[in-house]
Amino acid sequence: MSVPLDRLYNFLNDICNRAVLIYRWMPHGSKKLSDLTALHDTSPGLWRDRSLPSMICHDQEPLFYELYTDSDIRDRILEMSLESPNDPGIKSWTLSQIDFLSKLHLRGLIYFEKSSMYDKTLILHSEKRSEALKKYEANDYIGVYYWSHAIIAADWFRYAQHDPKLIVDFNKIKKDFLIYNRAWIGFREYRLTFMHELVKQDLPSTCLTSFAETDTGHMYLEHKFKNPNLSVDLQGLSQHFPPNQHESSASADYNNKDYSCTAIEVILETLFDDSRLHLTEKTLRPIACGRPFILVATQGSLQYLREYGFRTFDGLIDENYDTITDPKKRLQAVIQEMSRIASLGTQEKLNLWNKLYKISEFNKRLFFSEQWQQSIHQEFLTNFTRSLGILDQYKDKVIQHHMDKRWNDDPSSKIYYLT
Repeated sequence: MSVPLDRLYNFLNDICNRAVLIYRWMPHGSKKLSDLTALHDTSPGLWRDRSLPSMICHDQEPLFYELYTDSDIRDRILEMSLESPNDPGIKSWTLSQIDFLSKLHLRGLIYFEKSSMYDKTLILHSEKRSEALKKYEANDYIGVYYWSHAIIAADWFRYAQHDPKLIVDFNKIKKDFLIYNRAWIGFREYRLTFMHELVKQDLPSTCLTSFAETDTGHMYLEHKFKNPNLSVDLQGLSQHFPPNQHESSASADYNNKDYSCTAIEVILETLFDDSRLHLTEKTLRPIACGRPFILVATQGSLQYLREYGFRTFDGLIDENYDTITDPKKRLQAVIQEMSRIASLGTQEKLNLWNKLYKISEFNKRLFFSEQWQQSIHQEFLTNFTRSLGILDQYKDKVIQHHMDKRWNDDPSSKIYYLT
């Protein structure tokens, strides 16, 4: 399945109150340096316009500054020279210039391609309370925050607003919980711990879920936990769950059959063992489908949702887990609440579901309201405009001066012709 996120970036480009050169990864989800490309092919005159600010879109995945080394950037610059040997804008560069650009992180790729009057670059992101963002900003990026997944989810789940198969019928509910669980590598290793705790508390029979024995070529039994506090015995874990058959694009859709036979979705977000607030379409999918949820994410994520106007389920579901800083204790609090709900009698569950789904109906109406969606657009515009104002203070062309000086200082014998 192809996920056409370029529609999002074209939309942002169109509503910007000032021209900006947008760079994004294509295909989306990639983090290969060769896949970071400009949104539009523009005329040579405009493309070389040094007055245009640049913005790198890093709003789909969590920020990760250390992913790229100076050597990675340098290799990519050399590749770019070979890809465009006849581009009049790509001239001959000295080795010292290439070394200088390679130390500018992703910005070096943009300065190589387009000379700029700005010494800083905008970076579009979707996370709050972020130490990772501070790392970028300490290295001459200027953050532009907005909740990108709110706009994306409105597009991906738009049919949920009118889908008749999402009409609630408690008589069709067969499982207490719906849990989508595909990847467990990297940021998501906590999901292995979560599945282990489900087994430990004898909860698999109450869940509609699955388990992937491998992730990006790694076998779960061979996984080494980066956070030893989350480490558990994984032996035999896959025997308790059906195999996962979902593709990476599955979160760009919803399954009304799954929702019709389950009561509450337990959302396994991308970030959990982290300090950042970064909620994706995974959280907005049950909201769009009018379903209650338990949110397995970083501490304070439910409060983040409430700040956007959504109602959560405190008083019906014990949401104290959202206040717990320690990841393992937060995970245990979620499992404990799942156990409590699963142990309720039939009538008690019906009473609970009736109350939960009234809140879910409110959230669904809010999510699909034009006013709420416009508020997300305005959030982007407000933050984009503010960050541009900061960027305009950095027109000293320090980088260009460095480049020119290095060009003039290098003997001609050391010129490195990029052809």
